[in-house]
Amino acid sequence: MARLLAMVLALASAALVQLLPASAQIADRTLPMRFDLRLQGPADVCAGKCRLWIAASGAITVDSARDFELFAQGHNLTGATMVLDSDGGSVLGAIALGRAIRRSGLDTTVGRIVDIAGSEQDEPRGRFSPRADCESMCGFVLLGGVHRTVPPQARVMVHQIWLGDRRDDPTAANYTAEDLVLVQRDIGRLAQYTIQMGGSIDLLDLALRIPPWEPMHALTPDETRRTRLATDMPAVAPTVDTVASVSAPAARRAIPRMTDGAHAIKISERRWVMVDRAGGTALARRQPLTVEGEDIGSFDLMLGCGAGGDSYDVSYVERRHVGDRIQVPAAPASVTMTAGGKSAALKVVSSERRSQPDELVTFATGPVPAALVRAFAAVGNHSMLIETKSAGLVTGIRLGNTGAQQNLPHLTAGCAKAIGDRADLSSRKTGGLAAAK
Repeated sequence: MARLLAMVLALASAALVQLLPASAQIADRTLPMRFDLRLQGPADVCAGKCRLWIAASGAITVDSARDFELFAQGHNLTGATMVLDSDGGSVLGAIALGRAIRRSGLDTTVGRIVDIAGSEQDEPRGRFSPRADCESMCGFVLLGGVHRTVPPQARVMVHQIWLGDRRDDPTAANYTAEDLVLVQRDIGRLAQYTIQMGGSIDLLDLALRIPPWEPMHALTPDETRRTRLATDMPAVAPTVDTVASVSAPAARRAIPRMTDGAHAIKISERRWVMVDRAGGTALARRQPLTVEGEDIGSFDLMLGCGAGGDSYDVSYVERRHVGDRIQVPAAPASVTMTAGGKSAALKVVSSERRSQPDELVTFATGPVPAALVRAFAAVGNHSMLIETKSAGLVTGIRLGNTGAQQNLPHLTAGCAKAIGDRADLSSRKTGGLAAAK
């Protein structure tokens, strides 16, 4: 059971390796969280009013609360502020660390402490930098502070808690009844902790809206104040929710009709598979389309043979419908794929509003560098970000590579054959648009 408890992570826990020395200027956020005490500097700037900071950077593990308490035993932390810079980590570890911070009577903020060279002659000093991210469970650690601040340059980002070993491709994974029990138990513990720390349950509600295939949601100043994540913030005018306030489309005009091949086909949501498309073979995957957890449709992504060996032709078919908060679906103006540090833009060929069922169907296509596809399908867990932009709405969906590693070689081998020798492609059906016909 202890092993299963450790698996429940907001992000996959980092491997336990030797920590960086205290003098390191750039902390590795994948290492377990470390704590360093710094006095504000230079001394002549703050004089007798120098603040005391605890620099807390790295991944939150089940041992982080114990590590902090051992650190606190050797220091006088009266009046100190913990400065958080973290990708998140263990749910249970974050709750325990937040409680330890509250017991110590500390304040919390988001930022980084940059060491000042030569300050060791007196005592270690540093300067505060507000440009930092407090991601996933780090936001709940922030709640542990008696007083809490979030500088305008900092970001607090949240998403659903998930089993850490199945975060890379959540729709492809299998889940047992025990898995669901563990996740629901931890949601209950987070809710109780949030209220006890003086936060609003709206913080947990915001986090639970964001599924693991979407980018994390960065809290707006209004949300930071409304969730009581920060206790010290200037009043600001309420911001408009861009997701709920999607602008109405222009008057309907004549647009090209979709090719027959753009209709939905039987494609797996659980893994990348080879599919036949009227004389062409493609590597395909289907994925739900959501915005902050709200279902607005789905899309198919299909990789086919490119004109040469240095690229693949990609087809994107999206079916978008009305959501609970999104009254009118907006046609995407752009579709971008990103993987392995490389990006490729697809051309939106057509969008058509259909009535049975009521949905907007969009088709985009274009060549994608083979290096991008190979990096995505390489050994190990990798993901690809599919981003669309339209009037008043941006979607970002992360696709895992389950099945891609096994099936991409079959597609590549077929693409390497001369066109006349391919059983899956005729010479008159080459190019990006042919894959959809």
